[in-house]
Formats: sequence, C-alpha cells, structure tokens
Amino acid sequence: MSEPARQTPSHDSAIRTPGTAAPLRDWLAAMRAAAGETRAAEPASAEPALRPRVVEPAPAEPAPEARAPSPDKIGTAWAPRLVTAAKAGEETDDELAEIMAENMMLKAKLRLEAERRDEIQIILAAELRELRAHIAEEVGKMEDLRAERDLWRARCEALASPLFQIGQR
Repeated sequence: MSEPARQTPSHDSAIRTPGTAAPLRDWLAAMRAAAGETRAAEPASAEPALRPRVVEPAPAEPAPEARAPSPDKIGTAWAPRLVTAAKAGEETDDELAEIMAENMMLKAKLRLEAERRDEIQIILAAELRELRAHIAEEVGKMEDLRAERDLWRARCEALASPLFQIGQR
C-alpha cells in the first residue's frame, strides 16, 4: 500500500494509447462497411429472415483523411483507411478507462489488505490466548511457591519460638 498504483505495471498500458484506439475503430468500421457492400452484391437468399441484420452507426462527420477508392482500385484488395489522431472525446474516454482500471486495481489491493489484516488479527488473537494461558500458569506457580514459602516460614517460627523464650525454663 505504500507504493502508488500508477507505478504498478499494467497489461493494457502498452496496448492502449490514445493514438492506437481510433485507427482500430476505423478499421473495424471499414470492415463492416466492406462486409455490407459484399452482402449487397450477393443475390438475396430464400430465407432473408434468418440472416442476422448488421446495424452500422451513421458517421458523425466524414473524416478529411478518408480517401475515396480510385476507379482502378475498386476491384483490388481492401485496405484500411488512415486516420491521424484520436479526438478529444476519445482521449477523455481513455483517461476515464485508465482511472476506472486504477480504481478496480486499488479496490482489489484493498480487499487483499483487508483479508491479510483479518488473518493477522486471527493469528494475533490466538497468540494472545496462548500468552494469557501461559501467564495464568506462571502466576499459579508463583502463588504455589508463596504458599510453600509461607508454610516453611511458619514451621521455622514454630520451631524457633522455644529457643527464644528465656523466662519460662
């Protein structure tokens, strides 16, 4: 708990950077669009109700970097479009995701620390019970020694009392 959570290595930190999230999303959107175009080119099947419907979100605004396919490349292989940087909303989403991940990590650490504290308290309670039992045993032994000492003192006084009585002989 002494080390800050931001210094803990995260598995997603190398993968998720603000610049890499947007091209992936655009690539997936382009793949869906290409799949939709190929489905539109295919003849209609006998059972259209059984085919799953793909719903694509409408683009908010056309990206200025998006290039229209040239007429000579329409029949060639598909290539993803290039997008420069993530928008401010995506950066806040990334920051929010990072904060949520950090929060989850801190909650997990807190849960582990609580479990460790409970285990330590159980062990400490057992040790205290053993120590109290040992102390009670030692106090009992000491009381026995005091009783034996008092008994021997009384015996000694009883045996020595005739020696110190001078006047009665």
